Amino acid sequence: MDIKAYKMDSLGNDFVIIDQRNKITKLSKEEIVKICNRNFIGCDQLIIIKKNKELDASLEFFNSDGSASGACGNGTRCVAYLLSKENNKKEIILWTSSSILKSKILNNNIVETNIGVSKIQWNEIPINENKNTKNLGIKIFDNNNNEHIGGTAVNVGNPHVIFFVKNIENYNIKKIGPSVENNKLFPEKCNVTIAKIINDNLIKVKVWERGAGQTKACGTAACATAVAGNINNYVKEKVDVEFELGRLSIYIDEKKNIHMKGPVSKIKEIDIKL
Repeated sequence: MDIKAYKMDSLGNDFVIIDQRNKITKLSKEEIVKICNRNFIGCDQLIIIKKNKELDASLEFFNSDGSASGACGNGTRCVAYLLSKENNKKEIILWTSSSILKSKILNNNIVETNIGVSKIQWNEIPINENKNTKNLGIKIFDNNNNEHIGGTAVNVGNPHVIFFVKNIENYNIKKIGPSVENNKLFPEKCNVTIAKIINDNLIKVKVWERGAGQTKACGTAACATAVAGNINNYVKEKVDVEFELGRLSIYIDEKKNIHMKGPVSKIKEIDIKL
């Protein structure tokens, strides 16, 4: 099987994008895992573009372990940019299983997406019991075995747990990530962020994505971290979230909608031979 596809990224968070609006190619879970494998093509998530009669397109997201994902902020921004090049529009509206997302194409490969309103009730995350989502009381340990208790839960189309610590370099996300992701508290698992407040307009983060592992950046994690920082009164409504390769700008408006703005890469056409 020969599939034409695209490769794009945002701040190193990379995607293989397959356009199925005209030709539908059924991919098995094993084939999705193979495409995402770094020894083959390699990506954090695989994105399928499907035809939508009312909107610009519909999107399906798959993690590198083959599991489906409800939302992918950076991936949505990449596809919005791709489609804007095709139809010369500055506004792209996309259906995802979690919500309908509107993106604006700005200058210099910058795309801004309205992610919608976050959910912070325990049953909306979801978690298995009625707990205070501002502080779930989850224990994590730094490299010196010092205990940190916390975790703020936010759902922005997928579940996230954010730990605010004094020094993120002291925490091993590869160890903490899978432990919290698979905690029995989360029936749908969760994404995990270790965050440090630099000032009330800047947060530095490390991210572990459920089904994908550690990623260089994550759009929904940036949104969830901004919301968590805001409800804990650590940051203002406008905040930059800094990853290894750059920043995403998050703005929470008066209606509580989250706007995420940041760069996307150039579009690279690839051939996948399965």
